[in-house]
Amino acid sequence: MIDAVLLDVGGVLVLPEPAVLLPLVHAAGAVGATVADLARGHYAGVAAMDRKARRLGVTADWPGYFRALAGELPVPPERVDDVIDALRAGYVDLAWTGSIEGAVEALRRLAATGVDIAIISNSNGTVEEQLLRTGICQVGEGEGVTVALVLDSHVVGIEKPDPAIFRHALDALGVPAARAVHVGDTGWADVEGARAAGVRALHLDPYGFCPAPDDHEHVADLDGVIAWVTTARAGTAG
Repeated sequence: MIDAVLLDVGGVLVLPEPAVLLPLVHAAGAVGATVADLARGHYAGVAAMDRKARRLGVTADWPGYFRALAGELPVPPERVDDVIDALRAGYVDLAWTGSIEGAVEALRRLAATGVDIAIISNSNGTVEEQLLRTGICQVGEGEGVTVALVLDSHVVGIEKPDPAIFRHALDALGVPAARAVHVGDTGWADVEGARAAGVRALHLDPYGFCPAPDDHEHVADLDGVIAWVTTARAGTAG
C-alpha cells in the first residue's frame, strides 16, 4: 500500500525556461532548435550526469549535462562549443518554469488517488514561491494542486541524495518509508537518495536515456506514476 508520493520538481513538473534558452542557443548556432529539442536535451543531460556518477561516484556533472544537451540540438559541429557556452551562461539564475505538457492535470489526478503528495527539490530557496506563482501546486487551498508539503533543499539545509531530506518529508507526513514512493528524473540524486532512505523510487525517464535501465523502475511521465500508484494502492504492485 502506498500512502505518499514524493515528487522532484525539475524534469517532473517543470523544465528550464525555454523562453530564456532558445534565443541564446539560436544566436550561438543552433538556429533550428525547438522547445521540444531543449526538453529532450534536458533528459539527455541528466543521463550524462548519471553515467558519470555511476562511473566515478561524482554528482551534478554540469559540463557533461551541457554537452549532452547540446548534442540533442541541431547545431553544426564547429558551433557546439559556442552553444555549450550559451547554455552555461543561460543557466545562471535560470528559472525552471518551462511547462511540461499535461503535468498539472496529471498532478491533480494523482492527488485524486488519495495519496499525500510532498515536493522535494534541490533548489535555491524559491521553489515553493515559483510553484505557487505558476499555479502548479501549493500547501493548502489555492489555484494549483493542493500538496501536503514543499521541501526546498536550501531552506532545510539538506539536499538530495542525502537520505535525511527524504526522512524529513516522511516524518512531516507521518508516513513510514515502506508506504511511500519517490519520483524524480535523476538516478544519482533521486533514485539513490530515496533508496538510502528506504523509499521505493520511480525514475521519470521519458526518452529511455537512463544508463542503468535494469537497476530500478522507470516511468515515462506522471500518467505512468498514476498507473503505478493506482496498482500499488490496490495491493498488486510488484
